[in-house]
Amino acid sequence: MTDALGSIDTPESGRSDGETDEQKKVRRGGKRGKKGPLGRLALFYRQIVAELRKVVWPTRNQLTTYTTVVIIFVVIMIALVTVIDFGFAEAVKYVFG
Repeated sequence: MTDALGSIDTPESGRSDGETDEQKKVRRGGKRGKKGPLGRLALFYRQIVAELRKVVWPTRNQLTTYTTVVIIFVVIMIALVTVIDFGFAEAVKYVFG
């Protein structure tokens, strides 16, 4: 059986193999380093704008089509639930008088 305490799979005290304190300091920072609240807010805003530029916005025709499909689907579901509710109400009236 192998002993889990001496395993080479887990680095000691949270360090990866061969990493020193100096290398940790060098890797920290960059865009995600400590910034003030305004710097973090500006970064957040830039990230939002960048993500919104990736969005493929529908054309007016596509938007009209999607909206129509959703409204028709909702009306059909309302009708289905209404019919089922009416059926259950009639069944309860029949059973309990």
